[in-house]
Amino acid sequence: MEWWHWAIFGLLLAFVEAATPGGFYAAFFSVSAFLVALLAGVGLSGPLWWQWLLFSVLSVVSLVVFRKRLLSALGGQRNLPYAVDSLVGELALLHEDLPAGAFGKAELHGTVWNVQNGSPLPLTKGQRYRVQQVNGLTLILNTL
Repeated sequence: MEWWHWAIFGLLLAFVEAATPGGFYAAFFSVSAFLVALLAGVGLSGPLWWQWLLFSVLSVVSLVVFRKRLLSALGGQRNLPYAVDSLVGELALLHEDLPAGAFGKAELHGTVWNVQNGSPLPLTKGQRYRVQQVNGLTLILNTL
């Protein structure tokens, strides 16, 4: 492939990285494509099969060697679990009327959550209700 094909491929991969939420995966493939473009531009890239092999090896090696360092340098993905169960006892603002056992939406700490009415009584929109239990990403609400 010509050097500019690799450069365009690198740009496309850079756009993929920018369009996807975090993780820094496509960035290493993008940089590898630019490196192969540079080598192809100065005539050191060899035949097409060698260019693809070089691209693949550079991508995987750089991903394995540098991704964790990059994430820690940027302060991302610290692997600290968020204790969702600590929300039990908090008050959530209900966004819609909920009959007993029904599902809906409520706001808690500025975030909209899926909620279920855990009370035998209907819950009213605009009122605050206590989180009785957390089931996955659904908060079970009960009357005060």
